[in-house]
Amino acid sequence: MVRLFIVFFCLLASCKAEQSNTQTNTIENMEIKPEFTDTTAVATFGAGCFWCVEAIFQDLKGVYSVESGYMGGETKDPTYKEVCSGTTGYAEVCRIVYDPRLLSFKDLLEVFWQTHDPTTLNRQGNDVGTQYRSAIFYYSDDQKNVAEYYKQEIDKAGAFSDPIVTTLEKASTFYPAEDYHQNYFNQNGDQPYCAFVIKPKVEKFKKVFSSRLKQ
Repeated sequence: MVRLFIVFFCLLASCKAEQSNTQTNTIENMEIKPEFTDTTAVATFGAGCFWCVEAIFQDLKGVYSVESGYMGGETKDPTYKEVCSGTTGYAEVCRIVYDPRLLSFKDLLEVFWQTHDPTTLNRQGNDVGTQYRSAIFYYSDDQKNVAEYYKQEIDKAGAFSDPIVTTLEKASTFYPAEDYHQNYFNQNGDQPYCAFVIKPKVEKFKKVFSSRLKQ
């Protein structure tokens, strides 16, 4: 973790793949809600169980909302049971709505790669299947290029002992997960999976990124 943090910090300091200031105007395949403005940008990540991903990103300063859902498949209106079968092509994802004035896409990528294992194919811990794949769903060429750059550079730097297998997939229709999946960790903290899997991840994240947390 420390090694990856140092590598990513160096990349941020020297990167030539700058994020475009027009990112908020190139968001595609997204149902924009009336309260959104030009100060809003979107990122969608798959990093294992969406309960874990949501619990981490919702605490970041500059994040408006985090919504758990499904992306990457072809059938309409997938259910949790269908996605869990591993046969739909969908990944469990979180759609993150954030303020690009306070938080950049590169900042989100740093958290993304440091809070899950991007080297295990279709697996995070005991969660196994294509629905748990490490994936970045990009909404613009800018997001795609930035993600590709960092993926390649982190691999070159040897931050992980194995190659990164994170997929870069064009964002498609986002289907919100069932209501009981939303804000799951905060509402079910005593549930065994939350207590033994999510809580340690969140505590580790808060130590590493303490300066970036919401008050």
